[in-house]
Amino acid sequence: MTEPRHAAPDEEQPQVVVNDRRRIDPETGEVRSPAHAAAEEGAAPGEDAPVVAEVVDEVAAELKTQLDERTADLQRLTAEYANYRKRVERDREAVINNAKASVAAELLSVLDDVERADAHGDLTGAFKAVADKLVSTLAKTGLEPFAHEGEAFDPSVHEAVQHSTSPDVDGPTVTAVLRRGYRFGDKLVRPALVAVTDHEPAPAAPQAEEN
Repeated sequence: MTEPRHAAPDEEQPQVVVNDRRRIDPETGEVRSPAHAAAEEGAAPGEDAPVVAEVVDEVAAELKTQLDERTADLQRLTAEYANYRKRVERDREAVINNAKASVAAELLSVLDDVERADAHGDLTGAFKAVADKLVSTLAKTGLEPFAHEGEAFDPSVHEAVQHSTSPDVDGPTVTAVLRRGYRFGDKLVRPALVAVTDHEPAPAAPQAEEN
């Protein structure tokens, strides 16, 4: 059996060399340059350049992917915020319009009195000036009167309280407005009270008797 050979005390021991082949510096997180990698492995500068270039390309691709993801997130957040602002503005406008419509509805009885006074010729002088200003101010806020004689009857905005028939109309027609209706924008504030006349065929002419 051969005994293991022991090195003499003065004999030089072989050196153990550990090469760090990692492309990313573990302390700084940076990509090592070809010269640095070559120096670590004892190779001449430039021999490992293709490998390092590949690593750089991979890191650049990863960074681009992350940038694209962050950009998409930012665009989505921007769109959501824009929609939120539109929704808030729309709700705010609806609240304001509803408040205006409520105030206008409280003044409809006053407008009815003004209209009746005008119909009887009592709307004159200072009273007429105040009434005209009231009507003008409410119109500027968006209050709009409707219902006129001769227009087609619309059950969604007209309330029929009188009914008759006549051959002079082609279909259900408003023939008298008993109380004006009002709307505020697309919102119906009060339907109009109207008299409605339906079409009635004219009686047939009597035939002449034969001799």
